[in-house]
Amino acid sequence: MFDHLREKIRDVPDFPTPGVIFKDITTLLKDGPAFKEVIDTLVERYRQRGIDAVVAIESRGYIFGAPLAAALGVGLIPVRKMGKLPAETISATYELEYGKETVEMHRDAILPGQKVLIVDDLLATGGTANAAKSLVEQLGGKVEGFAFLIELTFLKGRDKLTGYDVFTMITY
Repeated sequence: MFDHLREKIRDVPDFPTPGVIFKDITTLLKDGPAFKEVIDTLVERYRQRGIDAVVAIESRGYIFGAPLAAALGVGLIPVRKMGKLPAETISATYELEYGKETVEMHRDAILPGQKVLIVDDLLATGGTANAAKSLVEQLGGKVEGFAFLIELTFLKGRDKLTGYDVFTMITY
C-alpha cells in the first residue's frame, strides 16, 4: 500500500557502523508531497480515536509527532534521553545491543486516564517504544497505540508491544 513511499527512503551502507544499512528518511522528508502523505495518513487513521495526547520519541519521532498532534488538536509530549528535560521527570531504562539507555518524560506530562498515541520514525528492537509505553503507564495514561513510518521486521520489535495496536507504513 505504501510501496511508493519506500522508494523515497535512501539506504546508507555501513552507517553508523560497518555492516549496518541505515534507513535514511531525510530523502522522504524533503519530498513535500510524500511527507504530507505520511502525515495525512496518520491524521486520518487517528482522527476519530479520541486521542488526548501524542507522545513523540526523540528525535525523529518529533518530526512526525508534532504535525500529527497539531492536526489532531492535542498536545505533544516529548520523550527524551536522560538529562535533557528541565523539570521533574520519570524514567525508564531499556537494553541495547551494547549496554543500556534511559529515556525520560516530565512527571506532569500526562494525566491519569488520558488516551495516548506513541509515535516514532522507526520500530527496530522495540526497546525505546516499550520504554515510552512504560512512562505513559507509570503516569496512569492509556496507550491507544503506536505509529511508525518504518518497521524492521527481522528485529522483532513488535513482540515487545504485544497487546497494543501497532501501525507501520513501510516494512523491511
